[in-house]
Amino acid sequence: MNNNNIELTQEDMDMGKHIYSILLAQPTIIMSWGFQSPVVIKLGLRFRVNGFLHQGVVVVKYNEGADLFDIYLLDNANQVKETIEEIYFDELVEVIDNHVERVVNYNERVNEEYNIINYDEESN
Repeated sequence: MNNNNIELTQEDMDMGKHIYSILLAQPTIIMSWGFQSPVVIKLGLRFRVNGFLHQGVVVVKYNEGADLFDIYLLDNANQVKETIEEIYFDELVEVIDNHVERVVNYNERVNEEYNIINYDEESN
C-alpha cells in the first residue's frame, strides 16, 4: 500500500475524481464516516475516516482486470486490516459504510454518541 514516489498520470487523476464523485453522491453517509483528507493515488483514492467500526484510512482502487473496485481498510500505522475485493461502483458507498460506520443498533449509537434526546420516547 505504499504509493510514495509514484508519479500520477492523468488516468490516475481522472479515476480519483471519479471515485470521489461516486462517494459525494451520498454526502450524508460519507459525512457520518468523519470523511477527511482525500488524496488521489495510483488508480484510486485514499482518505481518512473515524467511524464506529473503523478508524483510520480507507483506500479505494480501481481493479482494471475486473473493471471493479477493491477497498482496503488500513489502521493508523498504515497496516491493512481488511480487504474487500470486486465491488461494483454503485455498491461502493454501501460497502464502505458497512465496514466503517454501520452497526446493528446504529440509531441508538448515534443518539448515545452525540447525547441526542429522543423526545418521542421521553413523552411515553
